[in-house]
Amino acid sequence: METRVAVIGIIVENLDSAEQMNRVLHEYSQYIVGRMGIPYRKKGISIISIAVDAPQDVISALSGKIGRMEGITAKTAYSNYIYREDGHE
Repeated sequence: METRVAVIGIIVENLDSAEQMNRVLHEYSQYIVGRMGIPYRKKGISIISIAVDAPQDVISALSGKIGRMEGITAKTAYSNYIYREDGHE
């Protein structure tokens, strides 16, 4: 299996969608390396970054599911390297 490392940047403007987003992230938890969330109370939004290591199609599916939620924007930045299951490029 080949995987890529990526960061998904998420802006949550509709906090009512946060529970749905968290359910989706839980579904993909096996691929999540780390997560950082910052509540920006002054603006009433949350800023979240998710580091993942997964096959390309899994990353795209996760980002797409989150990005289609009401009041949530998601963008993904991919590493240039593709890793094989044995740990080599």
